[in-house]
Amino acid sequence: MTVAPRPAHYEDPDVRIDKIVVGPFENNVFVIRDKASGDAVLVDAANEHELLLDVSRATGVRRVLTTHGHWDHIQAVEALRDAGIDVGIATADAAMLPAYDFTIPDDDVIEVGRLRLRAIHTPGHTPGSTCFALEGHPIVFSGDTLFPGGAGNTISDGASFEQIIASIDRRLFTFPPETLVLPGHGLDTTIGTERPHLDEWIARGW
Repeated sequence: MTVAPRPAHYEDPDVRIDKIVVGPFENNVFVIRDKASGDAVLVDAANEHELLLDVSRATGVRRVLTTHGHWDHIQAVEALRDAGIDVGIATADAAMLPAYDFTIPDDDVIEVGRLRLRAIHTPGHTPGSTCFALEGHPIVFSGDTLFPGGAGNTISDGASFEQIIASIDRRLFTFPPETLVLPGHGLDTTIGTERPHLDEWIARGW
């Protein structure tokens, strides 16, 4: 019996985005594929390396973009690198990875065929936390910086609540309200849904 292909998480004439939930912390892994060229990247090699290797081979993934260096987001990094897939991360979090191939500066543009992903450094959850905006499309991959209902946690070493709030306010809440936010765990949200609640988050302190 033929199994029907998984429906895209987001799709338009130019891009297909697939969401794969992996590991005990239900990390979201995203595959962003340029439909014209077939080129693809993966956001966060989080866990279940055999599954991610199969997906990468099937979709043409050549690079991994890492949102931050926490262990639950990087468990499959070594296996994907061993398979010849390059892994990138912001310099401030690079020491958290067992190995990597390139660093991702703030405002760097990663070309995926005709698609362009812009790196947005959003420190606070970790010093090198990075979001990725898909230029020309209403999509931001927010890692563990922004979730439905608030900011990512800031209880670990190197984290800062004041810094993550500033990152969200100055770097993410500048996007149009209809922008979809695809976080590192859980459900999607939009900039317009979250932006009105910033003062509430500041008042509660998390």
